[in-house]
Amino acid sequence: MGLSLKSTSSKVLASAALLAAAAGVAGMGTYGGFTTSTSASAEVKAGIVKFDVGAAGANNRLSVAASGAVPGDTIQRAVTLTNSGDQNLASITLTTAASPSSKLDTDAVHGLQMKIDGCSVPWTEAGASPSFTYTCTGATTVVLPSRGVTGSAMPLTGLASVTAAQTDHLRVLMTVPTSADNTFQGLNSTMSFSFDAIQRGAASK
Repeated sequence: MGLSLKSTSSKVLASAALLAAAAGVAGMGTYGGFTTSTSASAEVKAGIVKFDVGAAGANNRLSVAASGAVPGDTIQRAVTLTNSGDQNLASITLTTAASPSSKLDTDAVHGLQMKIDGCSVPWTEAGASPSFTYTCTGATTVVLPSRGVTGSAMPLTGLASVTAAQTDHLRVLMTVPTSADNTFQGLNSTMSFSFDAIQRGAASK
């Protein structure tokens, strides 16, 4: 009788094992299969658009005032522009304004006239401040033709600094016309110069 009990017990355990195996096979049939995955990454780095005017000194004399000008006098000031970014530019413009203002800057015909020239090498400076004069030992270009001193978004042409890491050496030449009459005596205008760089157009990268 003891043998019979053992035998029955063994059959029950065997049946349970078979059921467990069958359940395992059924599970594999429902959830089995080969899988794989992969991934990729790409770095996107923004460009740098940076445009600098030279520090005060020989590379930027625009902050040096002039006084006692009479008809026929000229005022010369050097300034250096540098594209210190890593992107080319579409254009560079100049905006000038005066505060305080007077007929010196508002009269486009008889008031101050301005012309900007570029030199392929740094301008050679002479004269004691503020009466600077400049000569170019390289090639000269006209960056802005002669016109009234005040203007908005005036296009500057022939500049090397539209290209990344390039520099321009400019001379701003202002003239008091000989046609300025007695109504200009004692007038005062303080000019500001704003050089604006426009980024290049969109491109495929």
